[in-house]
Amino acid sequence: MGVNTELVGALKLHRMPTQRDRDRSLLGHLQRSMQANPLAPKSVRRRHKKMLPDGARAVLLDEVNSLRDRLVVEWLSDGGFRAGEMCGLHLCDLHLREEAACGECRGPHAHVCHRDGLVNGARAKTKWEWELRDGVIHGGLIKRVSPAMVHAYFDYLTLEYPRGASHGMLLVQQHGPGRGLPWAPEGARKMLKRAGRRAGLGLIKPHMFRHTWASAVLEAADGNLAIVRDAGGWASTEVVDEIYAHVDVNDPVFQNALLTTWGELR
Repeated sequence: MGVNTELVGALKLHRMPTQRDRDRSLLGHLQRSMQANPLAPKSVRRRHKKMLPDGARAVLLDEVNSLRDRLVVEWLSDGGFRAGEMCGLHLCDLHLREEAACGECRGPHAHVCHRDGLVNGARAKTKWEWELRDGVIHGGLIKRVSPAMVHAYFDYLTLEYPRGASHGMLLVQQHGPGRGLPWAPEGARKMLKRAGRRAGLGLIKPHMFRHTWASAVLEAADGNLAIVRDAGGWASTEVVDEIYAHVDVNDPVFQNALLTTWGELR
């Protein structure tokens, strides 16, 4: 209407179209930009519902065929690692004893370090500062390690890890022409997919372990978002809140609250 031309100019912004934008519009696959209103409310991320089936960890441990694969299940279950983080781990990143030389964590832990150009294509999503000082890794994203993870590591290292490996990475291929070379994240995904189908669990993905782990940590921490944020390496508590801070509809507390509201609980 020409009342406030300055505001009109500020609102005439453009952004890259999302997949949802393309799906909604005719010939959306041809769109290169979309009008954007900076005053529009931000959309809320969809809460992720893809969790592991109950008891999946124990079932998968019975189905996997090697100590390396057992290590993957244990570390995904107890550590909340992303596939790229775990396949990018080096042996020097693992400080699996009390009072390690780095002095950054009293208990056993791992340093997740962002490295570009790894031969297996693995890469940590987080880019925390890290350095190798006097032969010891410092910095990175520090993740605590459970006793089950430590046991799985030493079983794998002493019985399956190739003695001639010079690359220093934790997970290696065990078969084929690439035997002994670093294991790619896609290999871990395929292994879990096969094990899940053999176990009758359906499609199992690495990130399902992370979602299940984060929900369990949040519940155990009485809803403390900061603990989950730092343990999992998220950028903010807002992300944790939007994805994981939801009520279980089967929780007795939730049910009792509704019954009280309905006047059914005296």
